[in-house]
Amino acid sequence: MRFLLPLLLICSALLCLLPGCEPKEDLLTTDASAKLEFSRDTVIFDTVFAQVGTVSKRLWVYNRNNRAVKVDQIRLSDTNPGTYSLIINGDERQAAAGLEIRGNDSLLILVKAKLGPSNLTNRPFLVTDQLLFTTNGNEQDVKLVAYGQNAYFHGPEERISRNTTWPKNRPHVIYGVVVVDAGVTLRIQPGTRIYSHAGAALVVRGTLLINENTTPATELAPNDTATFVRFQGDRLEPFYAEIPGQWGGIQFDASSRNSVVNFTEIKNAAFGLVIANVRNQLPHPLVTVSNSIFRNISGANLSFNGNGNGAGIIGLSGDFNLTNCLFTNCGEYAILGIGGGAYTLNYCTIANYTPQFQRKTPSLFFTTEPASDEPLISQITASISIRNSIVWGSITEELTFENSDQYRNNISVRNSLLRTRDYAGASDAAGKPGLGNPALSNILNESPRFKRTPETVNDRYDYRLDTLSPASNKAVYNSAIPRDLLFKTRSTTAPDLGAYERVNP
Repeated sequence: MRFLLPLLLICSALLCLLPGCEPKEDLLTTDASAKLEFSRDTVIFDTVFAQVGTVSKRLWVYNRNNRAVKVDQIRLSDTNPGTYSLIINGDERQAAAGLEIRGNDSLLILVKAKLGPSNLTNRPFLVTDQLLFTTNGNEQDVKLVAYGQNAYFHGPEERISRNTTWPKNRPHVIYGVVVVDAGVTLRIQPGTRIYSHAGAALVVRGTLLINENTTPATELAPNDTATFVRFQGDRLEPFYAEIPGQWGGIQFDASSRNSVVNFTEIKNAAFGLVIANVRNQLPHPLVTVSNSIFRNISGANLSFNGNGNGAGIIGLSGDFNLTNCLFTNCGEYAILGIGGGAYTLNYCTIANYTPQFQRKTPSLFFTTEPASDEPLISQITASISIRNSIVWGSITEELTFENSDQYRNNISVRNSLLRTRDYAGASDAAGKPGLGNPALSNILNESPRFKRTPETVNDRYDYRLDTLSPASNKAVYNSAIPRDLLFKTRSTTAPDLGAYERVNP
């Protein structure tokens, strides 16, 4: 017995020295064949604005071996110093040494890019680098590629105090709020691209003129780049392409006068255009909008006097003339009119399918309730005219005239296709204009049969009319509006309802 305890101690020590006691995946291998693998061989940042940081992209580094490997070094080759930054295994650093990766395990590297201007060229440029790995004498690399674009930067608190033109030779990026002073005009050239950072907005106290005198030589393609001015968020990665609410929108204050928005697309914003004249100052600001598209709009986090909703068009005691306009995927409203105002819609298409939202509000909503608790300067009045238009969407009631008895004589809806049950009567009733009156020539609750909608496909929506659309050949020709949104010639005898002309035989 006296030898048993020493014998047990010796056996325990010997067992600790056996290799089987340490997990195989923790044992280091120095075999030169033990290389790393990567989730991608190239990390690409597509179209990055100079001086603007990108989102982080993930690079997974895999050890497919059964045993652990030691990565002697991870570093940038620094072909373009200062362009790329790294977060390696959770630590922000530009290099690392002696990192161990257990067998059949991995580590994560986050890569970001921030480009400086490239000699102020107007053309895209390329900035490359390499992420280098040294393991067991092996040299491996992952390529880093960023396509850059110089831009004009505006903000964060920029004031435009003299008449100014934004040229189209480079994109414009708005940070923060850009204000056009009262009495000052901002013109934007055809084909200009404007990208806005999160929360950014353009505030117009003077006049905004976009394509005010533009007349295309021929019919335009839907993806036209030479004529349409396009506003969107500044995140250009594919993931953000159709996400609403990425930036504010364009606001016209009570002092603004006679703005024109023509051949323009506003997308992915909290609101498209808003007139903020909450005290009902006269004359109302007037914005004339034609040949324009509003899509992917939602302002769920906004608050206009507690309203908290976004819309393609918001009028807080303002006047809008809308011609040849398309509204789609507006999460709350396509057009929201509060505190009265005058709204004229001619040849407009409201195709407010909202696959990204559970919308419960009508696409068009008008009320003479004040836009604010502030004292009013003048009495509220309202006037709504809808002609040759389509008002359709994903819910059964897409049109609301709140307290309409106060302005019933100023409601005129004719020759239009409407989705409404409340106003389907053939005659007026209390609070319910009778839009089903045959004399008005409206088409009620019949699908307009657009070419491609979220009801039939998952993407590439097309709100032009199908061959069997009941909206075909049902409009009344207006010689002042002889062409559609894409500058296609309308039939002079039987044009189509909505913003797009199909010209049926």
